Formats: sequence, C-alpha cells, structure tokens
Amino acid sequence: MSLPVGKLIAIGGAEDKGSGSEQGDANRNNLNFFELGILRRIMEEAGGPAARIEAITTASTIPYEVGNNYLDAFGKIGCTNIGVMHIRNREDAMREDYLDRIRQSDCVMFSGGNQLRLSATFGGTDFLKTLHQRYQQEPFVIAGTSAGAMAMSATMIYEGNATRAHLKGEVKMTSGLGFIDTVIIDSHFEKRGRFNRLAQAVATNPACLGIGLGEDTGMLLTEGNKLEAIGSGLVIIIDGHNIRHSNIADIPEGNPISIENLRVHFCEKGNGYLLKERKFLMEARSGSLIEKKVDVE
Repeated sequence: MSLPVGKLIAIGGAEDKGSGSEQGDANRNNLNFFELGILRRIMEEAGGPAARIEAITTASTIPYEVGNNYLDAFGKIGCTNIGVMHIRNREDAMREDYLDRIRQSDCVMFSGGNQLRLSATFGGTDFLKTLHQRYQQEPFVIAGTSAGAMAMSATMIYEGNATRAHLKGEVKMTSGLGFIDTVIIDSHFEKRGRFNRLAQAVATNPACLGIGLGEDTGMLLTEGNKLEAIGSGLVIIIDGHNIRHSNIADIPEGNPISIENLRVHFCEKGNGYLLKERKFLMEARSGSLIEKKVDVE
C-alpha cells in the first residue's frame, strides 16, 4: 500500500469543549495552543496564510461559539481564508455543498468535544471517504484537537474514568475515523492523569502504539509513519509490542490489570518517532533523522 501524501496533526487540547465546563471554557477564549505556534504550524503545513481551512465543529455541543473561536484564532495569525462547517448529524454530512467545500480545501480541522459524535456522524459517509482519498493522494492536512485528535485512529477510546483505568473493562473503545490504523491517541494526557487509560488500551491492542498528547502539545504525522512533537509539552508514546506477561485476557472485569515490559518514550518539541521501525528521533524536522533505535529483546 502506498504511503499517504497528506499529513495528520493531532493536538492534545487546551480546554474542554465537550463537557459540562464547555460553556465557561469557550467564553474564556483562552486557547493557549493557538498562541504558542501549533495553529501557525497547521497554517504552514496547509500552504501558508492563503490556504483554505475548514473547521468542523461536529464534536462540540456549542458549535457556534467554538467556530467563532477558530475564526478569531486563525485571524490573529493572518489566516483569513477560513470556513466553519456546523455538521450536526449524518444528514448534514451527506450534503453536497459540504462535500464540495472539502474538495476545495487545503486542510480540515476537527474541534474538540465528544469523539463518539465524530465516528457516529461520519462513519461510512462519502464525506469521510473523500477525506481519506485526499489524505492518501494529495498534500492535504487533517488536523484535530482533543476529541478531534482521538478520533483520527482506527481504534478510538471513547470513554474511561482515569481513576479506575487500572481495572479491566473500564476503558471503552470503538472504531474511529481510520486515518491511521497503528496507533491509539489520547488527549489532555498529563493534566487528566490518563496514563493508565492508554496503557490498558495498548495492553488490549498491543499491535498499536499509544500516543498520549499533553495540553498545548501536538504531533505532526507525515507519510503515515514519521511523528514530530510540536507545542510546549510532551508527546508520550506507549509501546506494547514487547509485552511479556499480561493478565488482561484472563481476569474478570473490574480486576486490576498486570503488564510486564511495557515501554514508554517521552518526546518534547522537535523530537520524533518512526512508528513502523519503533525508532526515537532526536530531531524530526527538516529531513533530520538523528535516530536512537529501540532494542528489541
């Protein structure tokens, strides 16, 4: 299978947009990652200030407030060729005018909120098929923050209380939008203590790498393989390929899980990682491939 020509940019989020605190967060309009360079990087990868970017607010329960935030934030960095798609249901997702707009765009940006709204709304639609086709065949950018980041992978966490995530069955997963099938993404990773949540997801799907995105932080994925950490925080990678012992298949639900030889990597801004080769990159941008190979025992 040919490598994707497009790029994925997944952002860990800077504030809730899909929970009970969503209203207050939107009113604060304190989208830190907008001002610390991640939106600038999205604009750059999409083609510069003239790039056509479409924000998709499907995941949010307050789409108009969130949409206005994106218009304001992109405007602050000189990018004004922005549209907002308030797609609320599957009928909206099938509208021909929305299909035309994504065919003419350089980048789409999925907002935060509830990732299950994204998979339930777009799964199996021509809208999603068009995004997949453009991502595979063109220099098209698909970005997403929080829920919009988590929904990018084929396997998606949609629920899981961090304080109970060490217990079997407490992490709920389903199919995501499927732009990449070798990772599971979690957002707000450090602030909400989601390490155990992603660790359980990886233990049940050890063929996948877990990618935990801190707030103010994101990952840029090129060629479906090369990850670059962007923003001010950490991208945490959880690798379950070399797990020796795991009790997760044998214990009853509600019991603590046991895992041996789970590997963890911390990536700061500029570090990277090759997903297929499982190689840490000290410098990932501008063609630099200073690698540190992970020993396989």
